[in-house]
Amino acid sequence: MKTFFYTLISICILASCTSSSPKDEKSLEERISRIENGLELNLQIYKNDSVQVRTYTIEERMKHFGIAGVSVAVMRNGEVEWAKGYGMADSITNRKVTTETLFQAGSISKPVAATRALQLVEDGMMDLDTDVNTYLTSWKLPDNEFTETEKVTTRRILDHSSGLTVWGFPGYTRGDTVPSVPEILDGKGNTDSVRVYKKPGESWRYSGGGYTIMQLMITDLDQKGFPEIMQEHVLNPLGMHSSTYINPLPEKYHSLAATGYHSDGREVEGKWNIYPEMAAAGLWTTPSQLVKWANEMQYISQTQTDGLLKKETVNEMFTLSTQDYGLGITVGDHTFGHGGADEGFRASLIGWKEHPISVAIMVNSNNGTIMREIMLSITKEYDLPGIEPRTRIIRKQSREQLERFEGTYNFPEYGDSHIRVKNNELEFTGGVFTNPIFLLPETDSIFFNKNSGTYYEFQFANDTITGVQFSTLKGKRIK
Repeated sequence: MKTFFYTLISICILASCTSSSPKDEKSLEERISRIENGLELNLQIYKNDSVQVRTYTIEERMKHFGIAGVSVAVMRNGEVEWAKGYGMADSITNRKVTTETLFQAGSISKPVAATRALQLVEDGMMDLDTDVNTYLTSWKLPDNEFTETEKVTTRRILDHSSGLTVWGFPGYTRGDTVPSVPEILDGKGNTDSVRVYKKPGESWRYSGGGYTIMQLMITDLDQKGFPEIMQEHVLNPLGMHSSTYINPLPEKYHSLAATGYHSDGREVEGKWNIYPEMAAAGLWTTPSQLVKWANEMQYISQTQTDGLLKKETVNEMFTLSTQDYGLGITVGDHTFGHGGADEGFRASLIGWKEHPISVAIMVNSNNGTIMREIMLSITKEYDLPGIEPRTRIIRKQSREQLERFEGTYNFPEYGDSHIRVKNNELEFTGGVFTNPIFLLPETDSIFFNKNSGTYYEFQFANDTITGVQFSTLKGKRIK
């Protein structure tokens, strides 16, 4: 009955919005044109206290970053106000991106999957604060010294305070032998085993491994395959009919699926990877369908009306718990959402807490920088709060001053990273850094990543540099 009710409302909304005047259509076209031609750099670096802001077109930035395809959707007042595809879904076959092109959503799979877990909580089939082993029947999470007084719970999985290992998954090439979920959790796939490595509830650390345990909990409780469960209870009720969690992707979807590309433009082997860790990384969808999920959560929160989830549940989702997370989503002062990264794909989903607008952007590239630039252009056009470009100021230091920072820095859990001076910048490599990053000085002790703007603050003892901190990570200088 609930599904029919929401479907009926959606039909009524769409019917009331199908007739628009030529003036309205022209106004929307002009708005889209301003967005497409008004991209600004996310990082604006001031030299000598001034900065010159240039604007670019989406096509210019796609070419600059070597991105094959981009897909965008903006939902407003319960309907997709506009959606467009840019570039190529597959460069070899000359297949263009359309609004129906399917992309891998990466970690945006998590909040959508969390919806089913929260439904099970509402139905009394599990509790947010009970040991997950209570609900796991096909596999158990081993206890150890860290679980003696505190347990891994669904709440702690959802907000990443579970103390579990394995932050993400590389996926499997098509044709590989794909392990079962219990095998993945026991380290028999291409990642380490998922285990408790610190006291649950003690602190935040992102864990896709936790969401894979949640996936198994859901299938153990529902006694069905995970894609079938998600289609029945979440995707179809939201009208996300062409979205799927099935991995490997069935043949019938291949003509709609974008090919993934590495940052250097190379095609991902087999065109895309397989993710049996479906709750963490396995969703195939489009921006026009992703915004339906965001709109539902947004509508429930803003109207305090029950929907796919109860209003009390969504209120708890939107409550900041650890780091920047609520239950399954990132939560800001004005926004909520999630990002995603699978091999060859990047995605971003943002909804506004005080405004009936949500935006989804997906690209078939490992370089997702353009998504932030498009999001900035959209938020500027719609006059939305909470997303601003980063501004940084270069305060030049001599080579002698920069050489003070050279050395080796140890990051617990990640190993040793190294700093050396290169081209009047600090090059940081190894350990926590998959690829080298370069730092520019803003003050004597504070530097910033020249590409992302992330701040790095160095600690001193007298005149000796003892360590560095950025985001939530601290590195101790060891030599």
